[in-house]
Amino acid sequence: MTLNPPPAPQHLTRLKALLARIRHFDELPLEVQERIAASASPRHFAAGQVIYVEGEPAESVYILESGWVKATRMSRDGREQAMMFLRPVEVFGDIAVFTGTTYPGTVVALEDVDVWVIPAQAILELIPRHPELAMAVIRHLGERVLHYIHLAEDLSLRSVESRLAHTLLQNAELRGGQLIVPRREWTTFDEMAVRLGTVRDVLSRALHTLEKEGLLKVERREIILLDPQGLAAREER
Repeated sequence: MTLNPPPAPQHLTRLKALLARIRHFDELPLEVQERIAASASPRHFAAGQVIYVEGEPAESVYILESGWVKATRMSRDGREQAMMFLRPVEVFGDIAVFTGTTYPGTVVALEDVDVWVIPAQAILELIPRHPELAMAVIRHLGERVLHYIHLAEDLSLRSVESRLAHTLLQNAELRGGQLIVPRREWTTFDEMAVRLGTVRDVLSRALHTLEKEGLLKVERREIILLDPQGLAAREER
């Protein structure tokens, strides 16, 4: 492998700070962090820009530094199914790299995002030499497997209202004594429907039902969770 020039101190500092925020990667030895930093390069994607397309050769692993992205698959009739919505700091593109397949979904920037791009070959050459990195990768992939198990369970066994209650509780923030789910600019009803594996009309009815029951209040820039315990009960149905 051709060695890159030593990373600039600022470059290394940013990468180390990111790795320290990623579960399972936060305790990697300094040598491994430096080798990852040496091969990584920063990229910026504007809102709506495609980062990679389903079926493309998996040539890179990505670390999301800022902004949100979504990973989806598209059916033959043009319907989107969300696989995952990611916010900083997360790793993506890794499953395809470690399984030697093409990317299983399309990843799009939902807003302006900054990522670090690590060539697949650089990571694959580091893993057999550094057991700590291998274990971090195994644990991270294990969590991805659990995510997709839960996704399959949600789509097949839970109602839209149950999935909606679960998603709202997962993304709520405590502000002024109330649980709030902020609505970012891209959080349209259409985007929320994709996330829940449904369509806009069904989502609108589910929100109306929960609002009518006094469990939440939908506002332009946020959703206020008026009765978190009641939502938790709906989550289990």
